[in-house]
Amino acid sequence: MTAPGHSPLTTVEDNDTTPPLEGEHIVVVGGGMTGHRFVSRLRAQDPEGTWTLTMIGEEPQQPYDRVHLSNWFSSRNADLLTLDPTVWDDPRITLVTGDAVTALDRDAQTVTTASGTVHAYDRLVLATGSWAWSPRAEGNDLPGTFSYRTIDDVEKMAEWVTLRSQKVGRPLRGVVVGGGVLGLEAAAALKNMEVDTTVVEFADRLMAVQLDQGGGEMLRLLIEDLGIGVRTGVGAARFSPAADGAMGTAHLTDDSELPADIVVFSTGIRPRDKVAREAGLAIGERGGVVVGDSCQTSDDAIWAVGECASFNGVCAGLVAPGNDMADVVVDRFLGGKRTHERGVEGTKLKGVGVEAAAFGDVNGITPGALDVTFIDPFHRQYRKLVMSDDAKTLLGGVFIGDIELYSSLRPLVGRELGADPSALIAPAGAGAMPDTELPDDAVVCSCNNVAAGTIRTAVNEQGCHTIGQIKECTKAGTVCGSCVPLLTKILNKELEKSGITVSKGLCEHFAHSRAELFKLVEEGGQQTFSEVVAAFGTGRGCAACRPVVASILSTLGAITGKRHNPVGRQLGSLQDTNDFVMANIQKDGTYSVIPAMPAGEVTPEGLMVIAQVAQDYGLYVKLNGAQRIGMFGARLEQLPEIWKRLVDAGFQSGHAYGKSLRMVKACLGTNWCRFGVQDSTTMAVALEKRYRGLRSPHKLKISVSGCARECAEAQAKDVGVIATTKGWNLYVGGNGGAQPAHGKLLVEDLDDTNLVKCIDRFLMLYVREADKLQRTARWVEEFPGGIEELRRIIVDDSLGIGEQLEESMQKHADSYVDEWAEAVYDPERRAKFVSFVNAPEKSDPGLRYVLERGQARPAAEGETETYPTPLAARQHAMATPGTAEPSGYDPTQKS
Repeated sequence: MTAPGHSPLTTVEDNDTTPPLEGEHIVVVGGGMTGHRFVSRLRAQDPEGTWTLTMIGEEPQQPYDRVHLSNWFSSRNADLLTLDPTVWDDPRITLVTGDAVTALDRDAQTVTTASGTVHAYDRLVLATGSWAWSPRAEGNDLPGTFSYRTIDDVEKMAEWVTLRSQKVGRPLRGVVVGGGVLGLEAAAALKNMEVDTTVVEFADRLMAVQLDQGGGEMLRLLIEDLGIGVRTGVGAARFSPAADGAMGTAHLTDDSELPADIVVFSTGIRPRDKVAREAGLAIGERGGVVVGDSCQTSDDAIWAVGECASFNGVCAGLVAPGNDMADVVVDRFLGGKRTHERGVEGTKLKGVGVEAAAFGDVNGITPGALDVTFIDPFHRQYRKLVMSDDAKTLLGGVFIGDIELYSSLRPLVGRELGADPSALIAPAGAGAMPDTELPDDAVVCSCNNVAAGTIRTAVNEQGCHTIGQIKECTKAGTVCGSCVPLLTKILNKELEKSGITVSKGLCEHFAHSRAELFKLVEEGGQQTFSEVVAAFGTGRGCAACRPVVASILSTLGAITGKRHNPVGRQLGSLQDTNDFVMANIQKDGTYSVIPAMPAGEVTPEGLMVIAQVAQDYGLYVKLNGAQRIGMFGARLEQLPEIWKRLVDAGFQSGHAYGKSLRMVKACLGTNWCRFGVQDSTTMAVALEKRYRGLRSPHKLKISVSGCARECAEAQAKDVGVIATTKGWNLYVGGNGGAQPAHGKLLVEDLDDTNLVKCIDRFLMLYVREADKLQRTARWVEEFPGGIEELRRIIVDDSLGIGEQLEESMQKHADSYVDEWAEAVYDPERRAKFVSFVNAPEKSDPGLRYVLERGQARPAAEGETETYPTPLAARQHAMATPGTAEPSGYDPTQKS
């Protein structure tokens, strides 16, 4: 007998005459990545269509990136995982969250949600995904058991770890059941929360679906090196509670036991096909809604995509095939005849701290397949290529410990390799890909199904000459990012073939990039701009190159013992206005004064000095995001006077005006906070004193958080430091602003000394090699080999330059002199701070100010009650009762 909704069909008949969409309503069931892909692609490819669409998701969040779910533990911010939210700005599209679809009426063409809402459809797209399966073992529902699938899962895991550890008064013990990709990510997440973790895998190796035996064994060594226990060839038999009824012990199938305060199940997924099954749609033998190569189901009005769809009897568990299915349905809806095909799938381990990747026939089951293997147990590296019987065609590959070849080789599966496979994976040749071109139909980005030919078209016909432009145009490299090195190779090759020279020069006066010029000046010993331009450039320079050269000379002067004040006599004329006057010019022509406050610390005496200065000069006072106090409205001639009072009180320049260190932000840490595990404030003060005044390609921001709660937002900074019970985790390449970037974990559990060493190396390498005006985020993204190569250079000292970089930074720190103090006590410098040479005490008569919330600000056009100076406005406020309102008054009312 056939179960309700079940069908022995493995394929369905495809309807090649899909009618047009005009005026139809589409309902998408499921709020995951594949559903979002379908909606965003339909919107992009049919911007003028008259259709409407409703997407219904069970989770309360907008669709988010499950691929990088583990990133939640480092940021504790679910918003960072949200997929492109601009999709929902389209008036044709409605997003419903937190309301699961519970019933499908195919005859009425409606779906009903848990809230009782009925949605009618003309076309239905099922994108319900999968659910996390767990073994039917006794005690699998005890308090302290979790899946690892959704934001809700990870939030509850983190909450349990915090509360349970407080209750039991000791570090927790955890067991992860399942040693696949998600299981290892879950284990790493527990480990990072200071849980003593063991992975239990029923198969004889980790990542048994993706790796061969040798790769699995090498991965085991790497995982154990992280301090995570591994038990393979054994399963979970049952679980027993502790005295209070919560999870206490995991009993394994070999009769051994593991103490377990928390258990995470990651034992596989099953397609979510319940609604489809109950509605009578054809269901595969192993579950999943049966679809053909058009992704249409057994009902002509219903399509299924992603993990809920059974294609040729298989439900895919990866992003790439789900995205391709979504693209196929969009194409069909718009009159195309595209079909879905399963390509060679690849897997890359993420968020664990070890490198592992594989693709194709890793076990060599193809008749006549040959294995070419390199094993280095000492360095924990395993590389294997599976070749055809004539050793020419690539069939598969496994890479553990070093995955540099993965992104370049995966697109070549099924094609001739064009090189000796043994030479390719041997230590001397590892990473040296043959200089052959990928065919146009070779898939470069499997996540978004982007072929090499599409990349070439973007470069040659659409003018995409940077990786950022290629990402924007093709979406390649925007999901997992593993294909970016290959994108770069294709881009460079196409530009070279087209005879297009993308200049790396600073400007028309210098053909060299900033990094090249830095090295030339370092070797040549030039001391002035004139000497630099005479040796390496032409002309008299411009606003683009002159500040860059000044920055290079300043940095090199500090680290070679020939220090130049970047805004002094020799270099000052090269700077723009802000650097030259050591203050940021404001909209009214006045300037800001922002003294340094390492870690946001300031004494009551210091506050009184700042308050008195602000009162005496009528300055507007505001706290900024760098944990500093900013004073605004100072005239040019007032700056030295203000600086002197601040310098005499112990303050120094905060360098808020320069391409240099802007701040080192910190939380309270162990000094005051009950959650702190390290003294973040003292560390932040030490870091600011070490790196203050460092001239760099762009501004630098550093933060130090005293625990995993991350109050200092360290992962949104160029250098982020987060305390652990064992030391410090170091993140690099983060920033906020218009192009926010999440910092990347460089190294874990550093002591104080090694933390400073790694930051020294990172910052000095950045200063030497980054392009002009390039933030660390973009530099890290575009660094050849990415964060992995940076880790080798900085942490492992693979180039042998670590001590040199540290020595350079030490010389910088030793030679630091406060720029404000130099200007205050240099009569020649001080004499230049005048607004009107013939009347140095006069202010600009065109400036007018108004009172707002008790402070002076520049007057806007049409405001009549104005004052000639900020001080005059403040004096009026102090003399007139009721005008200096407290800061809590109605912000919609102006004085």
